[in-house]
Amino acid sequence: MALLATVAIASPDPLTPFTLLLFPALVAAAKILGLYEGDDQRIRKTTVEELPRLAQLGALLVLGIWLGDELLIGGPAGKDQALLLGAVFIVGSALGRRSARTLTNRGRPPERCLFVGDELSYDRLQSIFDRHDLPADLVDRVPIADLVDRVPIADLVDRVPIEETMVDGGFVGTADADALREVIARAGAHRLIIGPHGLSNAATFELLEAARAAGTRVSLLPDMLEVVGSSVDFDDLYGVTLLGVRHTTLSRSSQRLKRAFDFAGAALVLVATAPVMAAIAVAIRRDSPGPVLFRQWRIGREGEPFTIFKFRTMVDGAETLKDSLRNLNEAEGLFKIQHDPRITRVGRWLRRSSLDELPQIFNVLLGQMSLVGPRPLVGDEDGRILGVRRGRLRLTPGMTGQWQISGGARVPLEDMVKLDHLYVSNWTLWGDLKILLRTVPYMLARSSQ
Repeated sequence: MALLATVAIASPDPLTPFTLLLFPALVAAAKILGLYEGDDQRIRKTTVEELPRLAQLGALLVLGIWLGDELLIGGPAGKDQALLLGAVFIVGSALGRRSARTLTNRGRPPERCLFVGDELSYDRLQSIFDRHDLPADLVDRVPIADLVDRVPIADLVDRVPIEETMVDGGFVGTADADALREVIARAGAHRLIIGPHGLSNAATFELLEAARAAGTRVSLLPDMLEVVGSSVDFDDLYGVTLLGVRHTTLSRSSQRLKRAFDFAGAALVLVATAPVMAAIAVAIRRDSPGPVLFRQWRIGREGEPFTIFKFRTMVDGAETLKDSLRNLNEAEGLFKIQHDPRITRVGRWLRRSSLDELPQIFNVLLGQMSLVGPRPLVGDEDGRILGVRRGRLRLTPGMTGQWQISGGARVPLEDMVKLDHLYVSNWTLWGDLKILLRTVPYMLARSSQ
């Protein structure tokens, strides 16, 4: 479709029958890149994660057309045609895959997930399922002890090396495959999520094999990744794998790259939204007395305070009423009231659409904020974050970030700090782009509520 659209728009040359060879070639290349394999392994099936591989596939398509232009399109392929082809293919493929996933999820019952592990990990996972519209349900929890047999060491010395088992007071813990099959069948589970536990590698392997034998998908919830994040470097020492943990501070080149990206993006957004911001300013002045902009001290990078700019969404002097409304606070560690009586009519619409955040573009241009980064907190909220967790301040705070697209005010302060820590530990420019792309549908979903 991308090739047909490109030729129709930008090429005077007709397609030749040899063009049909591109379709099996693209399917084979997509298979090699893993574009048909990932959905079974993931609960959250997102097209955004696939954009780099779709870009690689688009580059291969452009290269193929460029090298075989006379054979495929009956004439030379110019630079403009090639660039248009790549852009149309990437956008069209991403939209097509997203639409296909949406249609598939509508006609399929939610995936039933059974959690094996401790209650705390289950509760945290359940809160994520509750906050987000996932094509899956977390249906039940099974304690790890229910799936483990305690066998005397003397009975296993000839079967399993002692160093590969979990020894507890003369007993060895081994996975009970029959019990696992029973609980999977009883719960009607499609996927088994295995949480952090004290089982040995051998016992964990037995659990995985039993789940696979039952035809169940398996996901692991490692506790280590909550500390170091997912951006680790796998270091293979001839059969022994080490995980290289990255620094939590950006190199100078990365800082300059992020700053250049922020400045260019903020300038484009300012030009594009200037008429909207002017209209909002007029609406605020007509709706209630007071200034158009709301200014507030926030804690920035390395703990330096700065003045944040937002469109005023509350009555003038709303901060002085805060103490009298603390009994209505609905957030844990943060001050958030869903139906705050201080919010004006225009302010309610601005908050629902997140347009009240637009003036923070000026904070980005001034270098006080970033397009993507940790949430900037007010002084009393920041004061609750102590010790090593203040490492979240190593990056410039952002207009949007993991906290916002993960549920905003519904995410407790403790979880917000963890999200910020993982963002700082795993920063990449592509990661910022993904968050920006996910912010748009999040804002649209909020404005439609």
